[in-house]
Formats: sequence, C-alpha cells, structure tokens
Amino acid sequence: MKQYVIIGASSLLSALLAVLVYRFFEQPKEIIIRETVPARYTNFDPMDISKQRVFLSSSPTDFIAAAETVTPAVVNIKTVQGGGGFDFWGGNTLGAASGSGVIISPDGYIVTNNHVIEDSDDIQVTLNDKRDFEAELIGADPSTDLALIKIKGKGLPYMEFGNSDSLRVGEWVIAVGNPFNLESTVTAGIVSAKGRSIDILEGQDRIESFIQTDAAVNPGNSGGALVNTNGELIGINTAIITRSGRYEGYSFAVPANLARKVIRDLKDFGMVQRGILGVFIDEITNERARELGLKAVEGVFVTRVTPGSGADDAGLRKGDVIVGINGVITKTLPEMQEQLGRYRPGNSVKVDFIRNGKKQTAEVLLKNKSNSTALVTDKNVDVLTGLGFELRELTREERRRLKANGVKVISIYRGSRIERTNMDPGFIITKIDNKPVESVDALVEEFSKATGKVMLEGIYESYPGEYYYAFPID
Repeated sequence: MKQYVIIGASSLLSALLAVLVYRFFEQPKEIIIRETVPARYTNFDPMDISKQRVFLSSSPTDFIAAAETVTPAVVNIKTVQGGGGFDFWGGNTLGAASGSGVIISPDGYIVTNNHVIEDSDDIQVTLNDKRDFEAELIGADPSTDLALIKIKGKGLPYMEFGNSDSLRVGEWVIAVGNPFNLESTVTAGIVSAKGRSIDILEGQDRIESFIQTDAAVNPGNSGGALVNTNGELIGINTAIITRSGRYEGYSFAVPANLARKVIRDLKDFGMVQRGILGVFIDEITNERARELGLKAVEGVFVTRVTPGSGADDAGLRKGDVIVGINGVITKTLPEMQEQLGRYRPGNSVKVDFIRNGKKQTAEVLLKNKSNSTALVTDKNVDVLTGLGFELRELTREERRRLKANGVKVISIYRGSRIERTNMDPGFIITKIDNKPVESVDALVEEFSKATGKVMLEGIYESYPGEYYYAFPID
C-alpha cells in the first residue's frame, strides 16, 4: 500500500512540475471565437499601418435566391444535322450538337448561340422540368453568335434582361447552363473584364465585346445565362479559352444590352438591322497616341471615311479619334462596336471625337450597307444573294459627278449568275429591261417580278460608254 502512495505522489509532483515549466517558457495564446453577427466597421486611416480593421464575420454573397429564380428558365438544346452524305456502309451520316438556351418570354422565345443551332435540321428543347418540345428557328446572327428559336408553350418560366452596362469588374455573377448529361448547372465567379475581343467570330460585321468572367463554363453550357445576384440576365455565355477543350479559367458572354437588340431584330425582321457609321477604324497605339498628342492611349482611330456615309455627311475625317457614342466612353474598338451594334439604320447617334487635340461632337445618321436608311428585308437579301452580288445606293456626290441615278455593285460572289456575265465590281446599274433604276429596293422589286432573262444597263466610272449584261432570272 505504501508503495502505491509513493507512486501516486511522484506522479502528481511530476505533473505539477511540468505545468510550471510550460508556464515559464510558453507565452499564452489568444483564442478567437467567431460568431455569426453583423460585421462591424470602424473609421480608420488607410495610411496608418498600426491600425487594422477586424471583421468578426463576413457573410458570403447569397447566390441561392438568384439561382432558384433563373434555373427554371435555362433549357437544354439538342440539334441534328444530316441528310448530306453517306458513311462507308452506305448509311446516312448524321451530326449532333448540344447546348443551352434561355427562355425570354412566357410564350416560348429562347435565345441561344448561333453555333449551337447552326446548320441544324431538327432542334429539340428540354426544359428544366424535363418536358420536351420541338423548336422553330426564328433567326440567327453569326456576327454576334446569337440565335432566336421558339417553342409552343404558355406560361413558361422566363428571364428578364438586365442592364449589362451597369456591371463592374469584380462584381459577382452566376453562369447557368443545362448541358445534355448534367441537367441544370450553376457556377459562380466575378467579372474579370469588359469589352473583350478574342477573335473567334468571322465576317466584317462581327462584334466582339465580351464580358469576361472566371465562372466555370464548359461545352454544353454555350447559350446559357450569365446573371447577376439579383437574378437578371446580363449576358449569354458563348465561349471559353482553353488548351484542353475544357474550362481553364476564362469564359466569355455576349452583353445583354447588345443581345436584347439583336434578338428584337431577329424577332421583328428575321435578320439583324445594322446601323453603319461609315468609317474604317483602327486601335490607338502608344506611338499613335504620342503622334496625335493624346492624353491617354484610348479611343478609335479613323483611317478612312466612306463617301456618302453618315460619318461623311456629319463631317468626320481621316485622323479623327472617336472617344464616345451617345455619351458612353469608348476606349477601345470593341467597345465602340458594341455601342453602335445597338442601333438600326435611320437612328442618329452623337459621336464624340478628338481632332487636333480638341474634343468635338457630331450627330451622325446611321445607314445600312446599301448606304440608305432603309431597313433591310429578308426578301432583298435572298434575291441579291441568289443572283450573286451586293449593291448600294449612289452617294449625292456620285450622282452629281456621273449625272445619273442608279445603284452600284460593290461585290460579286464566285460561281454566281452575275459572275458568269463577266460583270465587274464598280458597275453602276442605271436601267433594268430599259426601266430606270432609282434605288436598291426598286431594283429588287423588278427582279422579283421578272421572268426569263433580264437585261441590266449601266456604266463604269473609269471606262467610257455603256455596258449591258443579260442573265436568266428563273
């Protein structure tokens, strides 16, 4: 018994000695207990490094309400392309594609990417609640990679457009898609940049002024929604930059304000009505800014002005630097293209520009490719494309110089009926079947009524005499 008492006393003495040694050598630690209470802020001088602002708690941005609101309006789109070829075994080859789309009206209008539905023979839409619909293509615009389709429905969940101009770099956003094998997916990120051009679209009319985010967007999410934390549609997810074929940190969306105008045109006209300023433009470089005496390397440099265009009529000249459209600052070429892409032929815009170091403003009437303010119709495009050329109205200066009315051929398609006549670009059509030609619309109307062969009469400005071209219209 005495042995146990000695052992116990020794153990207790050792423990007390260990505590005393620990207390002597080890400094006391501060233990912070984090509680869920509102963050407290204090006034502080940011230059005083002796003072630090302490947050007891910082609540994360709440994505739940926004996600619950928008998810039902994001759909899966499946397309089939086929009927054009046969495989090795003699069977018909078919192609398929899948993407996402956003319902923008309760009666079934859906916006998606052009590359999702391009060349498709059949478009199938699956809603978030797994209902299937067959969709009709209303119109597509490769220049912005947007398309509008429609399903037959009533009272469908839909998303409202927000104001993409109000977005700020660093703001939280949500990317929502509905890929084929995952149903609805929601990812979050921040706005990394605005007005980004990544050189993925084709054509002279392309508009690349993307919202860049770090929200994860993978193939199958193309055409889905980019929304703010209020649940408003502020972009259509379109592209990623990747080496692996999967998301690597960069995703890009068409701004909602541009998409709204494109979609409205596709719904009303079946094609986009593009207002053209009438200038050839280039970026401002550091060297060019120094030569022009600019205070910043910002703006868009005018390299040439199209005769008879709205810019020409308003007095813009080669060497001007455009810095704003309707009061919106345009520091880069993509930003300017995005602003102009919101207007139609016949609209007037105020253009802020710098000339000889002084800021000036001009009001420019936007025109179409034919150099008129008329809205372009599917009929005109179909007729002229079928024949194989592009036309524009003569400018006032050309009419005065030539002492004639007519329309000018600005390009001819290879392999077309017009090319087979040996007509050259620059030909000015003054008559069709001996009837005077006053405008592009009037000429298209005559083409539409004609049967058999037609005879075009006209002149070349650089060559004497009159020229005649005949071709079958049927």
